[in-house]
Amino acid sequence: MGDAAAKPRMSAEDFLAWDAHESVKHEFVGGEVFAMADADERHVTTAGNVYAALRAHLRGTPCRTFITDMKLRVEAVDAFFYPDVMVTCSAADAADPLVKREPALVVEVLSASTAAFDRGDKFAAYRTLPTLREYLLADPATRRCDLYRKGDDGLWVLHPSAPDEPVVLASVGLTLGADPLWAEVEPPAAR
Repeated sequence: MGDAAAKPRMSAEDFLAWDAHESVKHEFVGGEVFAMADADERHVTTAGNVYAALRAHLRGTPCRTFITDMKLRVEAVDAFFYPDVMVTCSAADAADPLVKREPALVVEVLSASTAAFDRGDKFAAYRTLPTLREYLLADPATRRCDLYRKGDDGLWVLHPSAPDEPVVLASVGLTLGADPLWAEVEPPAAR
């Protein structure tokens, strides 16, 4: 089999040119391209709730909030991702309308098909971003959140929250209550 079975690889520049004409979003990691899975209603609503709260909170500041369709470049691992929500306060990011590189906060909404990647390899990639202060994983199936915050010592610490507890996003100075976070998100099925 050898080389004949190998996936074709592309450069970051080739990916950007190719991706600009695609109707389906793809993430790019180390020369390989991966189609993104479709999101269900709970996923989309949760991401929208987080985006709306952050956008309203940050209005009038140099920080900008982006949802789903904005690319995030992670140079250290030669990757482009589409976080569900991200916040950047960077002047360099403000100058680039297509790709962001210096987020302070990244949010991923978990689904059964993406949870392992979001918690594992994707989080490892995000940790290489020098500007990233917090990484929030929101799980609509359980209504729990895992917030990872980078301390002054460079270590990432987990701050979990239960379904009825607020999430404190110190990177942007926002306490996100459970009611606005899970508004209109169908509750988990009773077990």
